[in-house]
Amino acid sequence: MTVFVAGATGAIGVRLVPMLVAAGHRVFGMTRAQGPRADALLDAGAIPVIADVFDADGLAKAVRATRPDVVIHQLTDLPTGLDPSQMDEAILRNARIRSEGTANLVAAAREAGVQRMVAQSVAWLYAPGTEPHGEDDPLDTAATGSRQVSVGGISALEQAVLSAQGMVGVVLRYGRIWGPGTGSDSPAGNSLPLHVDDAARAALLAIGDVPAGIYNIVEPNDSVSGDKAHRFLG
Repeated sequence: MTVFVAGATGAIGVRLVPMLVAAGHRVFGMTRAQGPRADALLDAGAIPVIADVFDADGLAKAVRATRPDVVIHQLTDLPTGLDPSQMDEAILRNARIRSEGTANLVAAAREAGVQRMVAQSVAWLYAPGTEPHGEDDPLDTAATGSRQVSVGGISALEQAVLSAQGMVGVVLRYGRIWGPGTGSDSPAGNSLPLHVDDAARAALLAIGDVPAGIYNIVEPNDSVSGDKAHRFLG
């Protein structure tokens, strides 16, 4: 298939692109500017696409030109190592990508006739309740502060992807990523740890004949269930 990866140079994207290429797919990787990141995409076997998710017209033109079967949304805007001193501002930027950026990406994909979109979400924003949480449990819409901002961004992302007409929408609610390029070298002290390669592999599996919907992508734990992903993604 032809796959367009938005967020191809992020922590998950750089692990995912080589997996897609190795599986025989034609891969277009989106990055915001020419330079080392675009060169790295070429080295990985992908075709760089220069576009900004907040430039709706330019994004639509870029997606349309590549004619992808699948769009994978791995866009985030977080500081290296999740630097606490930068997180308040980063949470706002990240929420904007998940709301405004996702809306632009969905519109571009629909205009280009994309058949399937796979999008990154998170698995730690469920409302308090009986555990382990399944995908049908509500998100924590009563949250306050920075958590409220994050819930709002995730809610907007998931609704946009899952309600897109004429396109299969798959949302992957990831645990907390660790491993190369994430700023965290160990799962120790990390609630809901998920290795970055497992996050990438889940996205690779999700471009196949997987039913639309939400999937928790988590390692075995007591608070969030990964049973649905095991059944449908293998």
